[in-house]
Amino acid sequence: MSLEAIEKVTQVENEVRERRAAAEAEAKQIIADAEKEGQALLQRQRSAGAEAGRELLRQAEERAAAAAKKTAQAAEADAAKLRETAEKHLDAAAEFIVGRVVKH
Repeated sequence: MSLEAIEKVTQVENEVRERRAAAEAEAKQIIADAEKEGQALLQRQRSAGAEAGRELLRQAEERAAAAAKKTAQAAEADAAKLRETAEKHLDAAAEFIVGRVVKH
Protein backbone atom coordinates (compact mmCIF):
# COMPACT_ATOMS: atom_id res chain seq x y z
CA MET A 1 0.00 0.00 0.00
CA SER A 2 1.28 3.39 -0.84
CA LEU A 3 1.90 6.10 1.70
CA GLU A 4 -0.84 8.17 0.12
CA ALA A 5 -3.39 5.34 0.52
CA ILE A 6 -2.36 4.80 4.17
CA GLU A 7 -2.78 8.52 4.87
CA LYS A 8 -6.17 8.49 3.17
CA VAL A 9 -7.33 5.47 5.25
CA THR A 10 -6.03 7.13 8.43
CA GLN A 11 -7.81 10.35 7.50
CA VAL A 12 -11.08 8.51 6.85
CA GLU A 13 -10.74 6.60 10.14
CA ASN A 14 -10.18 9.89 12.00
CA GLU A 15 -13.20 11.45 10.32
CA VAL A 16 -15.29 8.43 11.26
CA ARG A 17 -14.12 8.71 14.90
CA GLU A 18 -14.90 12.43 14.92
CA ARG A 19 -18.34 11.87 13.39
CA ARG A 20 -19.06 9.09 15.87
CA ALA A 21 -17.97 11.29 18.78
CA ALA A 22 -20.09 14.16 17.45
CA ALA A 23 -23.08 11.82 16.99
CA GLU A 24 -22.66 10.47 20.54
CA ALA A 25 -22.41 14.01 21.94
CA GLU A 26 -25.50 15.04 19.98
CA ALA A 27 -27.38 11.95 21.20
CA LYS A 28 -26.42 12.76 24.81
CA GLN A 29 -27.59 16.33 24.31
CA ILE A 30 -30.89 15.16 22.81
CA ILE A 31 -31.40 12.83 25.78
CA ALA A 32 -30.53 15.60 28.26
CA ASP A 33 -32.91 18.02 26.51
CA ALA A 34 -35.68 15.40 26.47
CA GLU A 35 -35.20 14.70 30.17
CA LYS A 36 -35.23 18.43 30.92
CA GLU A 37 -38.41 18.92 28.89
CA GLY A 38 -39.97 15.85 30.52
CA GLN A 39 -39.21 17.18 34.01
CA ALA A 40 -40.63 20.58 33.07
CA LEU A 41 -43.78 18.94 31.67
CA LEU A 42 -44.10 16.80 34.79
CA GLN A 43 -43.81 19.88 36.99
CA ARG A 44 -46.41 21.73 34.90
CA GLN A 45 -48.76 18.76 35.16
CA ARG A 46 -48.27 18.55 38.92
CA SER A 47 -48.96 22.26 39.23
CA ALA A 48 -52.02 21.97 36.99
CA GLY A 49 -53.22 18.98 39.02
CA ALA A 50 -52.78 20.87 42.28
CA GLU A 51 -54.60 23.87 40.83
CA ALA A 52 -57.41 21.64 39.56
CA GLY A 53 -57.65 20.08 43.02
CA ARG A 54 -57.89 23.49 44.64
CA GLU A 55 -60.57 24.51 42.15
CA LEU A 56 -62.58 21.33 42.81
CA LEU A 57 -62.31 21.94 46.55
CA ARG A 58 -63.46 25.54 46.11
CA GLN A 59 -66.46 24.40 44.05
CA ALA A 60 -67.33 21.73 46.63
CA GLU A 61 -67.14 24.31 49.41
CA GLU A 62 -69.44 26.63 47.44
CA ARG A 63 -71.95 23.83 46.90
CA ALA A 64 -71.79 22.87 50.58
CA ALA A 65 -72.32 26.49 51.64
CA ALA A 66 -75.29 26.81 49.28
CA ALA A 67 -76.78 23.55 50.57
CA ALA A 68 -76.28 24.67 54.19
CA LYS A 69 -77.93 28.01 53.44
CA LYS A 70 -80.86 26.27 51.78
CA THR A 71 -81.22 23.87 54.71
CA ALA A 72 -81.07 26.76 57.20
CA GLN A 73 -83.74 28.64 55.24
CA ALA A 74 -85.97 25.57 55.16
CA ALA A 75 -85.50 25.05 58.91
CA GLU A 76 -86.31 28.72 59.53
CA ALA A 77 -89.47 28.42 57.44
CA ASP A 78 -90.51 25.24 59.27
CA ALA A 79 -89.87 26.91 62.63
CA ALA A 80 -91.99 29.92 61.59
CA LYS A 81 -94.86 27.62 60.57
CA LEU A 82 -94.64 25.74 63.87
CA ARG A 83 -94.64 29.02 65.84
CA GLU A 84 -97.64 30.23 63.86
CA THR A 85 -99.51 26.98 64.47
CA ALA A 86 -98.62 27.05 68.17
CA GLU A 87 -99.78 30.65 68.50
CA LYS A 88 -103.14 29.73 66.92
CA HIS A 89 -103.65 27.00 69.50
CA LEU A 90 -102.32 29.00 72.46
CA ASP A 91 -105.69 30.32 73.55
CA ALA A 92 -107.31 26.89 73.30
CA ALA A 93 -104.44 25.32 75.24
CA ALA A 94 -104.68 27.98 77.95
CA GLU A 95 -108.44 27.40 78.29
CA PHE A 96 -107.90 23.65 78.42
CA ILE A 97 -105.29 24.02 81.18
CA VAL A 98 -107.44 26.46 83.18
CA GLY A 99 -110.42 24.16 82.77
CA ARG A 100 -108.46 21.18 84.09
CA VAL A 101 -107.09 23.15 87.02
CA VAL A 102 -110.49 24.57 87.99
CA LYS A 103 -112.23 21.17 87.77
CA HIS A 104 -109.70 19.56 90.10
